[in-house]
Amino acid sequence: MIDERMYGLGNAPSAIRELFAYGLKRKAEIGEDKVFDYSIGNPSVPAPQKVADTIEELMKLPPVELHAYSPAAGIPAVRQTIADSIARRYGIPAKAGRVYMTVGAAASIAISLGAVTNAGDEVIVPSPYFPEYKTWASNAGAVTVEVPARASDFMLDIDAIAAAITPKTAAIIINTPNNPVGSVYDDENLKALANLLRAKSAEHGHTIYLISDEPYRELVYDGLEPAWIPSLYDATFVCYSWSKSFSLPGERIGYLLVPDTMPDFDHVYKAVCGAGRSLGYICDSVLFQLAVAECVDAPIDIEPYDRNRKILYDGLKEIGYNVIYPQGAFYMWIEALEPDAQAFCETCRQHELLLVPSDGFLTKGWTRVGYCCDEATIRGALGAFREVYDEYQ
Repeated sequence: MIDERMYGLGNAPSAIRELFAYGLKRKAEIGEDKVFDYSIGNPSVPAPQKVADTIEELMKLPPVELHAYSPAAGIPAVRQTIADSIARRYGIPAKAGRVYMTVGAAASIAISLGAVTNAGDEVIVPSPYFPEYKTWASNAGAVTVEVPARASDFMLDIDAIAAAITPKTAAIIINTPNNPVGSVYDDENLKALANLLRAKSAEHGHTIYLISDEPYRELVYDGLEPAWIPSLYDATFVCYSWSKSFSLPGERIGYLLVPDTMPDFDHVYKAVCGAGRSLGYICDSVLFQLAVAECVDAPIDIEPYDRNRKILYDGLKEIGYNVIYPQGAFYMWIEALEPDAQAFCETCRQHELLLVPSDGFLTKGWTRVGYCCDEATIRGALGAFREVYDEYQ
């Protein structure tokens, strides 16, 4: 018998991917320079040259070595290299046995949820949020509890999170720098969350885990440095990917860190290994494990994103839009010019502006713009944004 829940997932439309496909179709019809596609978060900056050079060099290895199975949790030397990098950057002890190699941050989150939730448990998710969190929690048998971010700045609403925690709360997922808003949670906000989770864990007699989704960690602007969350809260899973920092989204390479601070570490890490096995997230690509290990501390170029961010933000504010100033990632959060964000995005589509309505991120009245595109698309779109704005006046 077909699993109807899985059929529903497979049959459900993806607003972002449908919009991306529509953009490709329109570009073929009227020209690439006339369509302003901000739909999908596909990095537009090439991978660092060191990554390309390393892959080229690795391709000289014997094929039976390069394309073999790795150990389930990853190559030990690769895991140690990543642990050493974490220790250097954040001044904490880290060991290979704390790192589990995964096919991107998505797998890391799914594994974390599989490791620490049971059927009927609750997982708190601040909204707006990447909608697949709900899918992965459901797959683990858990229920997502959505808690809106602070309306003024889209930081974590600590009081609202406190009110949402129950004896069934097993975990909370946070994403900083944030998709879709572009906000970076500040130390005060994160310390308040950590204090709350410690208090609630003690109150309910079990650990509430913090799952930190960090594929955009390196994409921050204006001198900001995202907090190293395990230094604030012991029971933290760090879910990392090189999809955005190294512009390798299609290669599916990342890791899950279970830090030394994790309560009952051995038990938790074995549960991580078991969840990885259960989900089939084992034996990540040898080629890309070796590549990221060799390039782990390679500098990345975010200047094109920063330039786009400033051009777009300044242009939209000058026109009159209400925009959240992005501190990280490569997304901008723009308030729709009517309460129905989907209707607003449909109006934008008539002007060849392809924006993602906030409904897809479980929030009303906003739109997401991905400014990971060429500068010409940013500058060319401002005229269309003005036309839309004038239409609503």
